[in-house]
Order: sequence, then structure tokens, then C-alpha cells
Amino acid sequence: MPEGITIDKLTKPHSSFPRNPILAEACFRGGFIDAWGSGLMKIMDSCKIAGLPTPVIEEDCDGLIVRLFKDNLLEEQLVKLGLNRRQVKAVLYVKEKGKITNKEYQELNLVTKPTATRDLSELVSFNIVEQSGNFGAGSYFQLITPK
Repeated sequence: MPEGITIDKLTKPHSSFPRNPILAEACFRGGFIDAWGSGLMKIMDSCKIAGLPTPVIEEDCDGLIVRLFKDNLLEEQLVKLGLNRRQVKAVLYVKEKGKITNKEYQELNLVTKPTATRDLSELVSFNIVEQSGNFGAGSYFQLITPK
């Protein structure tokens, strides 16, 4: 990457520094590029609009690797993984709300605290959610972000 450009800067509005200006100009005139320096931001925005996980961008061998992830947390996929109906409902809730507490799980599924604790622990063991915050009353569960 050009000096002074970081991956963080590439995910925000920035100037473009094409390695091959002649090729870049040809692609621009051919309609393959519509705005200089907007490619990664478009990828990030498209993933967000589609409800997909945020892509992981890494620098490698003087280039970039952009890893895209499909949404494997659709109801049918979750059932195939062996989740019960309560767990599926909770994962869909977390996808929409961003997190779930044990108490919210109890209210969502009309279950006791031990059942909620057991179900949430299973979701953790499936590597679907991770527990965050203070353990106990202040803890919550959120989706694990792909690495």
C-alpha cells in the first residue's frame, strides 16, 4: 500500500493512489470504477445493507485480502446445527438487537433461569455467541465476529 495509507484509512473516505494509473483510468472510463477510493467502503456498506458480517481486511504481500463472510445464522442453518427452537429464536433476536441477557432470554422464551443459562451456555459452546460484560447480573451475550 502507498506510504501513509492504513487499512483503517481505507474504510473511510480517502484519496485514491492507483498502482497503475493507466489501467485505473481505462477501468474508470470503461465504467468499472465509478469513484476513486470508494471500493472498500462500498464493500463494507453492501455487507451491512445485506445484514452480513463485517468483512475482515488484511494487508498481505504488499496487497490486500478482503475476507467476506456469508450469513450462516439463518433459521434453517441454525436448526441444522442442532439448536432448539428457543436458541434459534434467541440468535435471531441477537442478530436484530445486538445482544441478549439471561433475563431477556427467559422473557423471550418463557423459561426458567436455569433453562436460559443452560441454553445460552450451549450457544457459547457452539461458538455462535460469546458472553461479555460483568459475569452475573451485568453479563450479556453477543454474536461472535468472524476472524
